[in-house]
Amino acid sequence: MTTPDTVAPRGATEGEGDFRTLMSLFPTGVAVIGALDSVGRPWGMTCSSLCSVSLSPPTLLVCVRSGSPTLDALERAGTFSVNLLHHSARDVAELFASGDPDRFHRTSWHLPDATAAGPHLRDAAHAVGDCRVDGVRRVGDHTVVFGRVVRVSVGTGTQRAPLLYGLRRYAAWPSGGSVADPGLSRPEPLDEE
Repeated sequence: MTTPDTVAPRGATEGEGDFRTLMSLFPTGVAVIGALDSVGRPWGMTCSSLCSVSLSPPTLLVCVRSGSPTLDALERAGTFSVNLLHHSARDVAELFASGDPDRFHRTSWHLPDATAAGPHLRDAAHAVGDCRVDGVRRVGDHTVVFGRVVRVSVGTGTQRAPLLYGLRRYAAWPSGGSVADPGLSRPEPLDEE
């Protein structure tokens, strides 16, 4: 039988550093979420806090810093887009993480039609989900936004590997057998004590 590690309680500041370290050890995909404000101005930010919630109905969640203009726009509009970035879009991920007020002037985007839920990053995304806000919950300094996925657009043409983020750096999805195809090889189960 194993016993859990015991951790002494720490102050908030020290604990935040430990938490950042923990989360840096969990690689994830990179997305840019976007929304239009009441005058049609685009807002967006890089987001690695993205998670599937439900298949039926198709729902995902994103975590957005409370008080951000992107959060304000998507809450007011009631819709937002999730642009899944491909491995060659690191510059776009960094641009949208920077807070640069001209980010939408410095990257290609469009609204494919009148039903688009937010900006689609034309050259940086290999897939886009259009979402309707299905609920929000404030947690600490962030807001969890639940999005009902109403449409998915997957890029055509050359297959592009997803952009990943972990260990405080970007990487491309590995090629050439680093990730096993489902069902072809399965790791041996860990022995439980």
